[in-house]
Amino acid sequence: MYSKEEIFKAVSTVIDPEVGFNLVEMGLIYDASCNEKMEVVVTMTLSTKACPLHQLIVQWVEEAVLRELPKVQIAKVDLVWEPAWNISMANENVKQQLGSF
Repeated sequence: MYSKEEIFKAVSTVIDPEVGFNLVEMGLIYDASCNEKMEVVVTMTLSTKACPLHQLIVQWVEEAVLRELPKVQIAKVDLVWEPAWNISMANENVKQQLGSF
């Protein structure tokens, strides 16, 4: 089985095209798990419900997990809206680059 950290590392290869940061450093990835059947679930949100790339980003996350973690059989995204994302959830580098504190 893969650890949460390994899954986060795989997902970090997905870049949000609007801001140029990966989804992990943006704070959009809330959780991840892998069961004994090598099925991965990534719990995440988007910066807004109106995100025009909603379906593409979900697809990119699933593809990244399958590409980066070769033993995975199924990758699924559980898209949630609670807690709602805000810039304070991003890492310090993102906050600085986007001019937030």
